[in-house]
Amino acid sequence: MAQFYSAKRRVTTRQIITVDVTDLDPFGQGVAHHNGKTLFIPGLLPNERAEVTLTEDKRQYGRGLVKRRLNDSAERVVPACPHFGVCGGCQQQHASVALQQSSKSTALARLIKHDVNEIISGEPWGYRRRARLSLNYQPKTRTLEMGFRQSGSNDIVNIKQCPILVPRLEALLPEVRRCLADLQGARSLGHVELVLADNGPLMVLRHTAPLSVKDREKLERFSHSHELALFLAPQSEILEQVTGDAPWYLSDGLRLMFSPRDFIQVNDGVNQQMVAKAVEWLDVQPVDRVLDLFCGMGNFTLPLAKRAQSVVGVEGVEALVAKGQQNALQNELHNVTFFHENLEDDVTLQPWAKHGFDKILLDPARAGAPGVMQHIIKLAPKRVVYVSCNPATLARDSEALLRAGYQIQRLAMLDMFPHTGHLESMVLFEHI
Repeated sequence: MAQFYSAKRRVTTRQIITVDVTDLDPFGQGVAHHNGKTLFIPGLLPNERAEVTLTEDKRQYGRGLVKRRLNDSAERVVPACPHFGVCGGCQQQHASVALQQSSKSTALARLIKHDVNEIISGEPWGYRRRARLSLNYQPKTRTLEMGFRQSGSNDIVNIKQCPILVPRLEALLPEVRRCLADLQGARSLGHVELVLADNGPLMVLRHTAPLSVKDREKLERFSHSHELALFLAPQSEILEQVTGDAPWYLSDGLRLMFSPRDFIQVNDGVNQQMVAKAVEWLDVQPVDRVLDLFCGMGNFTLPLAKRAQSVVGVEGVEALVAKGQQNALQNELHNVTFFHENLEDDVTLQPWAKHGFDKILLDPARAGAPGVMQHIIKLAPKRVVYVSCNPATLARDSEALLRAGYQIQRLAMLDMFPHTGHLESMVLFEHI
């Protein structure tokens, strides 16, 4: 009989160490140091000591789990949500809002190498006007799961309440669950999205099989009884409006129409302040020509047009360009034009750029705008406001402006998503 050598599996006992936490990172993890390494430990706050089990031990850093917390920080609070710690939506509800904001501001200042001059924030609870909830029918129990993904897993956490949702949407959660669970086609539901527009709530239902006449009637009755607009999505690229009016929201007093699939800032209170601050920082004058890059459907573009001589909005998504043009006409703003362009191309060669611009605003996606910065420099504006949802790409893109003679005049941390690890910001550059 042939024999094969099998090395014994090495058994290691997880090391338990005692650490003192000194910082909170933007993702809500406590930061400690041990044997010259930085440790990241979820659930701990600065000035807390704990016994920790090491779960990952890399050359430069490690990760750990709390085995026993030995004291409580003065900034520790009781999480408002019963799903905290299981749901993957929020990471920082155990920390005071003041600590959350200071830790994010510190991280932002470190990356940008400039002090944070102000924090723009709104209500820390009931702020989120959009939520997408996963749906999963369980045949054994004949129940419909509805909720968000579990932290570090694809499993669904059945959400009964969500205190970061605007109250009107949170109140709809049990009603929506009952309605969808009662459908004959409950097995074929993908997800449901709830959005609160300024003219009322709307619901988008993704279904992977045709709905029966009975199910459509139930959904229509539900939409009427709860005064919400109903949209059905039989395929990812199809959206059918069944009931209700087209949604809209206000930006600087202007009405912006949007589709349920269009990007809108989920925190209306911070969005209003952000738009006002961008306009203030740019110091828009009646003689100014202003360029808005990555303009979407006009969240910044139209408020700028109320004050400038002329505004050009440039966007890479053609449908949003059409929506921006429609919004400009509906608000009777005739000094603004929208263009569909690939923003990686040299936009300075376009006819609409030949006279240059006095001020420029850009609000790119998480990837930032590395291909755009040299074009902005060629246009030579006096001021640039960069709105960012990713401080790492903001720091990278800022270097191009700094090398070209611009200086950072103001830096704001936007607390757009309290209790989460999202860090948004806004910078004013001025050419000296």
